[in-house]
Amino acid sequence: MEKLLYDVKDRPPYHRIIIFAFQQLLAILAATIAVPAIIGNGMSQSAALFGAGVGTLVYLLFTRFKSPVFLGSSFAFLGSMAAAFAGAVTVQVGYLGLIMGAVLAGLVYVVIALIVKKAGTAWINKIMPAVVIGPTVAIIGLSLAGNAVGDLIGSTADGFGTFNYVSIICGLITMFTTIVVSVFSKKFFKAIPFIIGILAGYAVAAIFTGIGAAADNASLKIINFELFKDMKWLPDFTFIEAFKGFKDFESAGDFFSFFGTVAVAYIPVAFVCFAEHIADHKNLSTVIGHDLLEDPGLSNTLLGDGVGSIAGAFFGGCPNTTYGESVGCVAISKNASVITILCTSILCMVLAFVAPFVTLLATIPSCVMGGVCIVLYGFIAVSGLKMIKDVDLGDNRNLFVVSVILICGVGGMVVSFGKVTITEVACALILGIITNIICNIGKNKEEVKPAKVEAEFSESVEATEEKEDIVEL
Repeated sequence: MEKLLYDVKDRPPYHRIIIFAFQQLLAILAATIAVPAIIGNGMSQSAALFGAGVGTLVYLLFTRFKSPVFLGSSFAFLGSMAAAFAGAVTVQVGYLGLIMGAVLAGLVYVVIALIVKKAGTAWINKIMPAVVIGPTVAIIGLSLAGNAVGDLIGSTADGFGTFNYVSIICGLITMFTTIVVSVFSKKFFKAIPFIIGILAGYAVAAIFTGIGAAADNASLKIINFELFKDMKWLPDFTFIEAFKGFKDFESAGDFFSFFGTVAVAYIPVAFVCFAEHIADHKNLSTVIGHDLLEDPGLSNTLLGDGVGSIAGAFFGGCPNTTYGESVGCVAISKNASVITILCTSILCMVLAFVAPFVTLLATIPSCVMGGVCIVLYGFIAVSGLKMIKDVDLGDNRNLFVVSVILICGVGGMVVSFGKVTITEVACALILGIITNIICNIGKNKEEVKPAKVEAEFSESVEATEEKEDIVEL
């Protein structure tokens, strides 16, 4: 493993911390503000950014500042959030449902954390060894590949096109600039490849947009500067709208009926996210060379994730989760300083109130972020495959486990039960665990049997030698 420029406990120079924090912000930005945009219903992207900062700060406190990862809006709960609004009689009740759901999901994490605290983590390593967790981490990256490529090849100021050569040019310039800076630059620039890559891609996109405006050619207008006309100066925090929703229930029965709808939508997804939580922390552990499931411990990371999700949703409406983009940023920049993550969380909370700056970030074209995400998601996939480099794939037991996980994950196997959707990552992991258990039935007996035969053979040889000695005497 290549040496980190800054380890977890290291503190970069003060004048550089803000730059490193801004890079982390850019890495997690697109996904964090995408969730409220997808859900709609007036959800605030600024509030989601603020909530992500709060959630990350809570996580850092619970993990005693030992785990350098940022928490952002979770895509796994998109269906759950949509269900909260669908089952609400008013939009305000829907906002109340967002907070109720986040609390229920967070409590699932708290309960699992208490169980882990009591039972330890040995059972996790037993049911999710490297042969299971490695390809699962790879699927986390591979499952996002379509998003990255889709963003790169078809974005304009008016939305997504079918195929846009200008988008491809901007995205590839972003990607190759990021790669070149990361590989060939000196120490400081090597730590901020995403900032330089995004700036390069944005500059090229701005040139094309200017030409498009002058020539009145929509396909050249990559950046949507119209966003500045409709920007909101203050975040619309979820809890403000949620409190208004209490008065919209006609009876206690209506409230409990809605509560049940939200519970069914959120709780099962939280159990699914638990598996992804482990995969993310296993991946981060390999990056920093320290097992986070042991120190600060899985119980603490779960508590941080669960309580952080509740806190984040209280302000932004979106349950949070540890971000693979953040892990990728740590690995590629070689900066694992937890101070950087702390500064990023504070930066998010401050910038949420600076409307022009948040809007400027929102104008970063999808193709530019796609170019960055190809590198980020690719790293996640490769880091997962690196976990199985010492696994014996000549043994069919291991080969079948890896095969099932990769094919189900890449194939996009998704299962829905009503309003609950089990993602391709979760499906692949669950099937991988089951396959691993089936393939290893009787394995211990097979290992013990040869040892027993060898012992009996050894005893027989010793007895024969004793008889021969007696005969000689």
